[in-house]
Amino acid sequence: MREPDVLVVGGGLVGACIAWGLARRGLRVTVLDEGDIAFRAARANFGHVWVHGKGLGKPEYSNWTQASALLWPELSDELKRETGVDPGFTRPGGFYLCLSQTELQRRVDAMTMLQEQPGIELYPYEILDHRQTEAQLPAIGGDVVGSSYCSLDGHTNPLRLYRALHTAFRNLCGTYLPNCHVDRIICEKNAFTVVGPWGSISAGRVVLAAGLGNTRLAPMVGLSVPLVPSRGQIIVTEKTIPFLHYPVANIRQTDEGGVIIGESKEATMDHLQPRTAISAVLAERATRMFPILGELDVVRIWAAFRVITSDGFPIYEQSSRYPGAFAVSCHSGVTLAAGHSYIIAGHIALGAFPSALSLFSSERFDVSATA
Repeated sequence: MREPDVLVVGGGLVGACIAWGLARRGLRVTVLDEGDIAFRAARANFGHVWVHGKGLGKPEYSNWTQASALLWPELSDELKRETGVDPGFTRPGGFYLCLSQTELQRRVDAMTMLQEQPGIELYPYEILDHRQTEAQLPAIGGDVVGSSYCSLDGHTNPLRLYRALHTAFRNLCGTYLPNCHVDRIICEKNAFTVVGPWGSISAGRVVLAAGLGNTRLAPMVGLSVPLVPSRGQIIVTEKTIPFLHYPVANIRQTDEGGVIIGESKEATMDHLQPRTAISAVLAERATRMFPILGELDVVRIWAAFRVITSDGFPIYEQSSRYPGAFAVSCHSGVTLAAGHSYIIAGHIALGAFPSALSLFSSERFDVSATA
């Protein structure tokens, strides 16, 4: 077997996007993945392609989110054309529902501050009262006092997206190796050798896209990827007739009829068992928003660990000590899927991240560097 040009460590959503993006540029790519034993953030992914409300405190992230979201129609069309797998992407716009005047005022204030940030690329959004919200979402309950709406938001089926990416990657002769836990990475001149119980493999470039595993792996290539634990819970209902034609920040109805509910965040990695108290809060807020949900049976509840930094923004890092080593860590892997496939993979293919991405370097967490 010929030595690959690039090794991608991690076969989750982020790794799959980058691997496919590199393969479609003609590079020989091998993905090393733990397989289904990995703590995949995609298991708790909501499927949102979401723009509005993101980037408070870092307008560059808002701009990056917009750029990726605008590429999503191209991503969806290309994957469907090349694989026959439809990711189910639609962009009807998205709502953020508020259950009190206090919540609504907080939302107004947050959106105002967000769009007043220097350097932000403005996008359209609306603040709606109950009546205006009900005109678009007739099933809302009386407790919904208002909402924010943005036409750039949409949603997709994350499992079909994941399948399409892996299928497209294989169609381009990409190599996927499961059950490949990585113990160490040996950095040599113009080469990286990745070693595990399964053996070893070398390439001229290596991309760390191993989710929470990046924190352990990054120092091996002269990088730092500090991540914090964040566990999220998801509730899924039985399938029902379509009643929710727009994604809502914490609720969406899939194209198959089931409803997904979830907005929890826990700073823990103690176990993956769902917590009853959190499920109760999620369900209570959801049924206040849409009383019809109280009539549906819950068919599944589960939890997963998210990949997130202390400030909530991504890390895009390249090693100055070992050129050719890159690390990508982020939340919102579905929203950023198009940006990772087309833009980030393009930079890696060329051999370097542009200076603009230095804003997402882990150096922002180094107090001595920023003092």
